[in-house]
Amino acid sequence: MNRRNFSKVTATTALGILPFLAQATPDKFCKSKQPKLLKKGDTIGIITPGSFISDDGLKTAVEQVKSLGFEVKLSENIRAKRGFNAGTDAQRLADLHAMFADENIDGIWCARGGYGCGRILEKIDYQLIKRNSKALIGYSDITALLLAIYKKTGLIGFHGPVAASDFTDYTVEHFQKIVMQPITNFLIKPSAENLQNEDSIYHPKTIVSGKAKGKLIGGNLSLLASLAGTEFEPDFKNKIVFIEDIGEKPYRIDRMLTQLRQATNLPAASGIALGVFADCKAPADANSLTLLETLTDRLGDLKIPVVYGLSFGHISNQITLPIGVEAELDADEFTIGF
Repeated sequence: MNRRNFSKVTATTALGILPFLAQATPDKFCKSKQPKLLKKGDTIGIITPGSFISDDGLKTAVEQVKSLGFEVKLSENIRAKRGFNAGTDAQRLADLHAMFADENIDGIWCARGGYGCGRILEKIDYQLIKRNSKALIGYSDITALLLAIYKKTGLIGFHGPVAASDFTDYTVEHFQKIVMQPITNFLIKPSAENLQNEDSIYHPKTIVSGKAKGKLIGGNLSLLASLAGTEFEPDFKNKIVFIEDIGEKPYRIDRMLTQLRQATNLPAASGIALGVFADCKAPADANSLTLLETLTDRLGDLKIPVVYGLSFGHISNQITLPIGVEAELDADEFTIGF
């Protein structure tokens, strides 16, 4: 996942999800556990478990979380810095633990992604988190936290905007309806803004037709590949697997998908939903398959529904996806339903 040309992470929202959390069936590792529904007036803890965030980025994150009606508490070490990370592993781990342990914190929002979450997975106190379940929100590098915590505790986390994302009107509207005022029988369709984008990379395409049902699992492709072979590797069997990435050329996407095919049970998934892979085109003069050809080559033979271009990833106007919730994917209509 190349983030060098992605200075401003984007926004999102989601699905009528929270009413369905209780419907999630037990995973092979643990029972799914729902966090509380967030409401205006709740206190949100902001952390930086991966890369350092600039002063301007943190200011934006705080202002945007407050704009949704929440109170904000910053983690103790949020201004710490060590190279590319937001402080040492010990500092970032301490902040994560402190936010889960604090009874006055109702939800935890990651200010940004970047890199570094994978470094702390082995030292997380998963029993502490299990005893203090609360919503954890973020995407990109936060994929590692969401998947590890879900596997170890069953806590349903939210692959959604980081707090410093661009909160579009679409994002805010859907976030409020879904996370703060959940609705039932919700069907998620591609963003109208994405459909109107001149760049075809934003346009959904069916790779393999069909419908699939299962729990949602997934996240950033680079992080999924990095978890393969570790104790935090997700179980893809009978799941709807959602995948996105940014700044990776087709041959690198080929390599990571090949690794997942060979090292995990990805081929046993019930369906695959691909987001918008921003800045992942091959150079015009390169000896390369196109992005779509690469995705079709690596996923099209699995005999399960596969669709590209749903509204999530490192883009504006994206959905929020809850790890561990039962859903239905329609690869022909480009929808996810709950």
